[in-house]
Amino acid sequence: MKENNLINKTAYFHLPGLFEFYELYRLFLSLFYEHREYFYNWCEIGSIYGAPVDCLWGGGRTSFGAEDPEEVLALLRRYGISGRLTFSNSLLRKEHLSDETCNALCALFAENKGVQNGIIIHSDLLLEYLQENYPELYFVSSTTKVLTDFEQFVSEVKRDDFRYVVPDFRFNKQFDKLQTLSKSEKDKVEFLCNECCSFACKDRKLCYEAVSRKNLGQSGCGYRCTANDLEEGYRFSKAMKNPGFIGVTDIQEKYLPMGFTNFKIEGRGLGSALILEFLLYYLTKPEYQLVVREKIYLDNMLDLF
Repeated sequence: MKENNLINKTAYFHLPGLFEFYELYRLFLSLFYEHREYFYNWCEIGSIYGAPVDCLWGGGRTSFGAEDPEEVLALLRRYGISGRLTFSNSLLRKEHLSDETCNALCALFAENKGVQNGIIIHSDLLLEYLQENYPELYFVSSTTKVLTDFEQFVSEVKRDDFRYVVPDFRFNKQFDKLQTLSKSEKDKVEFLCNECCSFACKDRKLCYEAVSRKNLGQSGCGYRCTANDLEEGYRFSKAMKNPGFIGVTDIQEKYLPMGFTNFKIEGRGLGSALILEFLLYYLTKPEYQLVVREKIYLDNMLDLF
């Protein structure tokens, strides 16, 4: 790795499983901040995102985390990390805006006790509601919008509503177009690094809408993924072969020099063991990966399987 060649360039990683993987992060964050020698000096944790189980406004993935939100926020505040609620349901209607659970979460995250928290969002209806009622929060435009036209994506980046915009992963390697963005626009782009979905998939929007319907309690989602390797589930090794995959060397040698600094790791629906592999690959120096893995695995309080 050409770590010493990076000049004033920091990669900010946005990590999955705010509620799902609390116990893993409780251990990992302690190591990350107390033993920085284990980790790349050019990377920081920009945020951790997710949503509790049974969130009406949830989207992207079906959440299963049941950790106490107060405990989650206490952990983030201890280390000065931004928390993001993934409220990217694309099918919300006006009557859904009064949901007590989601409003209570927003009120809790809006309490400004250090680093500002945010919302990952799809619905403009929800965006307007949150801007009016919880102005203390910042907003991230969700990749669930599946904006596959580059000009549409640029228009989204130009919107003042959003601090960050997560593009469709198929834009990841369109460097000729990405280079045309201004510095302020590049600062807003947050690339999805480790997507496993087929580059040729034309049903991503339908897939996300099915999750939105499920979170709203609507029967008959009406969509089933038709990928040939669906039964295998997520494989990091397969994601690494995806044309849109962004690896550590890509970040160091291409994205950071181009002026892009924000990188999102997916994985809310996966297990702790696989999330740990992401943390080892993207954040941990190779010579310390075994050390970190052992410290995490040997903690008897954490069940990684």
